[in-house]
Amino acid sequence: MRHNNKGRKLGRTASHRNATLKSLSTALFKHKRIKTTVAKAKETRTFAESLITKAKQDTLHARRHIARFINDADVVKELFGEIVPKIADRPGGYTRVVKLGRRLGDAAEMAILELVDFNEVANQKASAKQEQKTERKEAKKAAKEQAEVEDAKVIEESK
Repeated sequence: MRHNNKGRKLGRTASHRNATLKSLSTALFKHKRIKTTVAKAKETRTFAESLITKAKQDTLHARRHIARFINDADVVKELFGEIVPKIADRPGGYTRVVKLGRRLGDAAEMAILELVDFNEVANQKASAKQEQKTERKEAKKAAKEQAEVEDAKVIEESK
């Protein structure tokens, strides 16, 4: 039984698993989106989100703590300078896992792991959808007002 055994082993030793998670997190912060298997994506999500939460403190201790896990100084600077300010108001859920289907070679479930606020395509679609929604509301409201005005005119003419 697996009572209180959290996390996936990913078919690796502990040191190899930690190296994989560090590498995937570094790639995620560097490229803002990575393509990997679903199991690795879900496991990396928990690892990366804890790093982002720690980075929101923006102290020297937090920088050094994160530098233990991310071995690229440029990526650490980018995390503190670009990523954290953009998602500072978000209380959690900094990443998104989008399933893609199965890989041809070994039929492994593939997924895209991405930072939520850095997906320009989804953000553009969401803003376009919001604009369409407001336009429809305004058009509906104008049509309703127009109908009320016409009804009022008809009542006055009948008297």
